[in-house]
Parts: sequence; C-alpha cells; structure tokens
Amino acid sequence: MLSSILLAVITSTLAAAHTIITYPGWRGDNLITNSTWPYGMQWTYPCGGIQLTTNRSYWPTTGGAVAFQPGWFQGHQTAFLYINLGFGTTGPDGGPENMSFPMIAPFQILGPSKGPYPGTMCLPQVPLPSNMSFNAGDNATIQVVEIAQHGAALFSCADITFAEPGDERIAKVNESNCFNSTDIGFAEIYTVTTKEIGDAANIPTSAATLWSAWSWLGYLPVIACSLWFSI
Repeated sequence: MLSSILLAVITSTLAAAHTIITYPGWRGDNLITNSTWPYGMQWTYPCGGIQLTTNRSYWPTTGGAVAFQPGWFQGHQTAFLYINLGFGTTGPDGGPENMSFPMIAPFQILGPSKGPYPGTMCLPQVPLPSNMSFNAGDNATIQVVEIAQHGAALFSCADITFAEPGDERIAKVNESNCFNSTDIGFAEIYTVTTKEIGDAANIPTSAATLWSAWSWLGYLPVIACSLWFSI
C-alpha cells in the first residue's frame, strides 16, 4: 500500500508542468510516461522524445504567432520560457542538429498555483532569430523550452515550412487560437552582477553564508581522531 502511494507521488512529480504547443501545429503528443520513458518523454532534448515528422505547418517568413499551454499537469507555480529555432537536416533524425537560435528573450510565467493550469499563452508575433532570414519552402523547427523550478527542462517542438505572409496555407491567427488566459501572468527576467570577472569570489546567498559559518564542521572527524590518539 505504501509503495503504491509513493509511486503515485513520484509519478505526479515527474509529470510536472508539461507544455502543449497549440499554434503552429505540435510535433506530437509527448505527455507520456511508461517503461520506455520512465521519467516522461518531454524531458528529452531536443523535442521531447519525438522524432522529426511530416506534420508541418506553414509559418510566415517574417515571423508569426506561437501559442502554448504551459502547465498541463501538477507542477510548479513559476517557470522560465524559451523559444528557439532550429534548421537544417544534419540532426540524428534528419532534422535540425540543434536549437541554439533564440527567437525571443526568455521570460517567466506565473501560474495561479502549483496545481494544473492548462491556460493558454500566445505571442502573436515571434520574430526570426537575429540576422537570419528564410525563403518560402524552407523547413525549420520551433522549440519551446520550459525550465521548471527545480532546474529541469521540458521540450516541445513544432515543425514548420516557411511561406510568404498572406499565403492561404498559413493558418489564420485569431482570438480562438491566440489568446492569453487571465490565470497566467508574465514577468521579465533581470540579472544583477554580483561578481565581476577577476574579482575575488563573493556569493552573497544565504546558502553560501550558512556554509561559511558551519564549514568548520568538516574538520570534526580530524579533530576527533587527533584527540583519540593523544589519549
């Protein structure tokens, strides 16, 4: 009985805060935890365990909308979001080799609680990565990365084919597929330099302070041995 309870708790923890891409078309359902993926598929780089597919959506050559649901399962109240682009055919699955081209600056999402909140977020105009351009007919992959509160990353992808703006094959963006739920908030991410390169180490965190204050405990075994042999 106890083991089954622990298993349920572990499973719910591993299935935390998964992401579903709702626009453009999702590469595929990777909300799966089984014997092959005991920790869940979506933790797997670069696209949550799903290989390149032919399920491509047309997307403008000038950038376009990206919509997703960030908290489908029980998980974390806050997370960081990244949206990247990959292109080329040299990857192991015949797609992009990596997704190292940021399309936007990362930002934080704020959920109403640690419970599931499958509300929708939409960025109506995600630009192409800096100094990059594509032609109609080029293939690429959009990657959405959600960094959970404990530091693990969840990956989801949408495979696209670029098309000229106004091409009728591009799915229309409207209030039905691009909206932001009222129960999800946004926050910008700021950084503050606490140690310049070349300066002496100075980590002003409570954990570091605690370590410094109690670091002498590490010498207790040496002190104990010295006292023992001196008797």
